[in-house]
Amino acid sequence: MAWQDFAPFTSSNIAAIRYDEDQLLLEVEFLNSTRYHYYEVPPQIAQAFDQAGSKGTFLASTIKGHYRYSRV
Repeated sequence: MAWQDFAPFTSSNIAAIRYDEDQLLLEVEFLNSTRYHYYEVPPQIAQAFDQAGSKGTFLASTIKGHYRYSRV
């Protein structure tokens, strides 16, 4: 996998976000160390997530419920 880390950000719940454009795979790691993979996330959605002012709001409104996921 060729992970791209998102630019540094501050969040009350999210520790890190990574994206693999070849796999269309988005990984979200929370402050409690749980990680989730979201599948078939288009590059433009990942880019919008990277640029979002509130990562938690974007995750809740645009990612969750729209893409298949699994806890890893």
